[in-house]
Amino acid sequence: MKFAVITDIHGNAPALIAVLNEIDRMKDIEHIYCLGDMIGIGPDTNEVLNILFSRSDVSMITGNHDEAVLALLKGEKHPESHLHAREHHQWIANRMDPSFVPKLEKLPRMLKVNIESHSIFFTHYHIDTERMNDHISRDLFSSIVEPSLENMKTLFSNRHEDVIFFGHHHPVHYFKGERPCT
Repeated sequence: MKFAVITDIHGNAPALIAVLNEIDRMKDIEHIYCLGDMIGIGPDTNEVLNILFSRSDVSMITGNHDEAVLALLKGEKHPESHLHAREHHQWIANRMDPSFVPKLEKLPRMLKVNIESHSIFFTHYHIDTERMNDHISRDLFSSIVEPSLENMKTLFSNRHEDVIFFGHHHPVHYFKGERPCT
């Protein structure tokens, strides 16, 4: 099975449309995994969410921006680590179609799937296991570290899946450890 992974769309509908058009042209992609931060930064929140939620071949998880905007919409505490973005998050919250709130609330923070005998873990970024149910205001995502195989091994040392996909830190990373996939 071939699948695509997208992440950190950040409210950029033209970019999302271009990427989805390319994926759709491939014809052999059976599923798309979206690793959070669908909203935040860009102005196209409603268009991005409409596109993603209208497709039956997309599985999504939440990211820090998605959860921070949701916190504001629900009258909950906004994360202190995102104070620099609070005004922008409020701008997004004020313009977001309320029908998307329950849909975003239902999204998980991680997905674990098996594809062709490979265990795969999808997350927006590392969260300590004991903090997985913490509110976004508790700044649960680990600090971004320099991308290297050693740092990824340290961050994800408690994960035992064959493959780990994450977003949050916008450069493309590809690391292959010595543990073989069977």
